[in-house]
Amino acid sequence: MIVNTMADPKFPVASGAEPGMLESYEERDSFHLDLERYLIEARALKYWIAAIIALALVAGLVVTLLSTELYRANARIEITQVAANVTDIDPIESDIRVSELQYLNTQYELLESRFMAVRVAEAGNLLRDEEFLDAVGLGGTDRISQTSLEDLLLRQISIEPITQSSLVDVGFSSSSARVSSRITNLWTQEYIAANYEKRFGANIEARDFLSSQINELRERLSVSEQELVDYANANEILVLDGVDSTAGSDTAARTLVATNLTKLNEALAEATADRISAQAGLASGGHAGLGPRSQLHSAQVLAEAELAKLEANFGPDYPPVIEKRAEVLSLQNSISSDARAVLQAATIRENDLKTQLDRAKSRFIGQQDQGIQYGILKREVETNRQLYDALLQRYKELEASGAGQNNIKLIDMAGVPEEPYAPSPIRNTFIALLLGLVIAAGLVYIRVLLSQTLRDPQDVQRILGIPALGLIPKIRTDDIAGEILSRSSELSEAYKSLRTNLAFLTPQGAPRALMLTSSVPAEGKSISSAALAASFAQLGKRTLLIDADLRNSKLADTLGVIGHGKGGLAALLTNEAAIESEAIGLEDFGFDYVPIGHKPPNPVELLAGSRLKQLIEEARGLYDQIIVDGAPMLSLADAIELSRAVDGVIYAIESDRVKVRAIESSLDRLRRTGAQVYGALITKVDENNAAYGYGYGYGYGYGYGYGSADEAEDTDQKT
Repeated sequence: MIVNTMADPKFPVASGAEPGMLESYEERDSFHLDLERYLIEARALKYWIAAIIALALVAGLVVTLLSTELYRANARIEITQVAANVTDIDPIESDIRVSELQYLNTQYELLESRFMAVRVAEAGNLLRDEEFLDAVGLGGTDRISQTSLEDLLLRQISIEPITQSSLVDVGFSSSSARVSSRITNLWTQEYIAANYEKRFGANIEARDFLSSQINELRERLSVSEQELVDYANANEILVLDGVDSTAGSDTAARTLVATNLTKLNEALAEATADRISAQAGLASGGHAGLGPRSQLHSAQVLAEAELAKLEANFGPDYPPVIEKRAEVLSLQNSISSDARAVLQAATIRENDLKTQLDRAKSRFIGQQDQGIQYGILKREVETNRQLYDALLQRYKELEASGAGQNNIKLIDMAGVPEEPYAPSPIRNTFIALLLGLVIAAGLVYIRVLLSQTLRDPQDVQRILGIPALGLIPKIRTDDIAGEILSRSSELSEAYKSLRTNLAFLTPQGAPRALMLTSSVPAEGKSISSAALAASFAQLGKRTLLIDADLRNSKLADTLGVIGHGKGGLAALLTNEAAIESEAIGLEDFGFDYVPIGHKPPNPVELLAGSRLKQLIEEARGLYDQIIVDGAPMLSLADAIELSRAVDGVIYAIESDRVKVRAIESSLDRLRRTGAQVYGALITKVDENNAAYGYGYGYGYGYGYGYGSADEAEDTDQKT
């Protein structure tokens, strides 16, 4: 039943209703209405939904029973970033500095790469492993390609990183618990080995190469050193250690002869200095030659001091003075004799050193040419030694670098699982249930999406642009007249609400002359015309119901009017008879009724004339309310001609039957002729319809419980 629009503005009753009222409702309840429509559609399809869910559960059970039991073995490894290089040389292959997350993601991809599948297949010789082939379902296959085997390994392996850690679980599943454990451990071992080879494989190759180069250089160094020693021995070249000289031409300066020559030259210079000093002393009385610290010189100085003192005190002829003078003279003679001896010794020493120096020079000059060849041999020895030391040092450093630990470690080996992990009855049941719900939801969604009929009162305003004036429930009874006459029936209450809504269409109340039409026959148009006329009559209004469906009227059967013997509307349209002469008073319903009479051969021509409008005007003077039951729109012009003679049209729409496009086309034809379409009347609404749950139930409860429909209509009549 329709909602009382005074109590609830969710259904605007006329095209002139305030737009803000409708917009606010649509913004507030559009989601709620859509959700309710889906729920109602689901209720309509409840048996289909139940069947789909049941089939899904049965399918899940069958799959569980027919599935092969699978065992999964898991091993755990730890992956840490590569540590910094501890040697003082650049590594053979530098590690790329990347973030920890990027590094771990790279390792995860490597763990499940085809590269690992190839290594594992080759390491385990899986193409010829019958136990493995039986466990993965390839037993008995004549030819198995390497690629298909690798694809199977990649499908069965699982890599599961543990969140917020460097640990990774590696698992392999098959129908054999022992095979799953063996392949999982083989996979982790090959991954760890591959990572070790990647990190240190280049260093190992470099060490092998350097080892061969070191052996070759060691042999070359030994030969060059032997040649140097043999040449030095043959030429009596003795090189002293600790002499800093790097030039090859200075090799002779580093030999023993050169060292002796240097020492002799220094000694000769010293001897020459001594001789010169002795000559100077002899020339000066011998004092300089003896030096200031000689005993004779000291004694002479003392004696001369005493002599001077005695001469000063006693005179030159004093005997002690004469003795002291003789003593001084003796000391002077001794000093002079010693100075000559010193000069002679210095001269002899100088001459000897000159002779030795000349001989050393001769030997040094002779070694100059030999030193050139010796330097060449020496440089070759030093070059070979430097190369040897450099390669040996690099070899040791590579050996230290290559001996580092692997940054990937095995934490837990995969044991043999005791129970299968699949199939899981609980998981399969849940998946089947979820799949069934998804299919059922999809069915409901497609049903709503593909629906092109009107099932929602909001669609009337939103799609057609006219208000929904009333919702009429679907009545499952053959006594339609009894339902109309019963004031407490659902049908009667629904039309009371429609009558109330019509009272608000104009400031003067309900339009006096209304026509009901529909898109196709059997949409409840005729029943609605009769029920609406009866509802107006219940208010004490003089009501006239005109049956204007001249082609295929069912209104007489609905009202039980048979064999009345009058010409009806057809006769009124063809002569000038008064309308009272053809009206039949129906006491049970409380209104007058004009039947169609005999079906005319040309209904459109009759309705298109001016006589119809004259009849309506004549009826206005006799009746308070005129209801015209018009013909369906179809492709006919009957309803269009009828609309010209009345105040407006109420368009009856059977819920969830007629396509929206057909309704829009009919309304467009009416509007083009200038007809006033007040709104739509949705008929045959049931519990599976969105309009029923949302509008009918609420409106019926309101009107039935409080009788507001009659009160509002009475108020309108008084005004």
